[in-house]
Amino acid sequence: MHTDPISDMLIRLKNANNAKQDVFTLPASKEKESILQILKQENFIEDFERIKSNPQDILKVKLKYINGKRVIRDVKKVSKPGLRIYVGKNDIPRVLGGFGLAILSTPKGIMSDRRARKEGIGGELLCMVW
Repeated sequence: MHTDPISDMLIRLKNANNAKQDVFTLPASKEKESILQILKQENFIEDFERIKSNPQDILKVKLKYINGKRVIRDVKKVSKPGLRIYVGKNDIPRVLGGFGLAILSTPKGIMSDRRARKEGIGGELLCMVW
């Protein structure tokens, strides 16, 4: 039992990326799927799929490499169970001057920093990827 499934997902992503693995798996959830969908849209991962399994579905994630070099340099979990970090619409951080990505949990669902700025809403700052 993991107390913070998002942290577990990010650690698995970071470890697989550092080990230059092509594919890794993790237990599925809607929240994790939303985060992976954003990473796919922003071209940080190649693809992912949900595989039916018993007792819990599994997410199979394919990492992205360009010319043998990994696309994801690092991942940082910001908001933690013991210390939630919330940002207003004007305080959403720009990761590496816009080259990175911040992922927020907003009242309208999980979204990227760019989309949250566009829609003018803040929320819980889940993680940053660059």
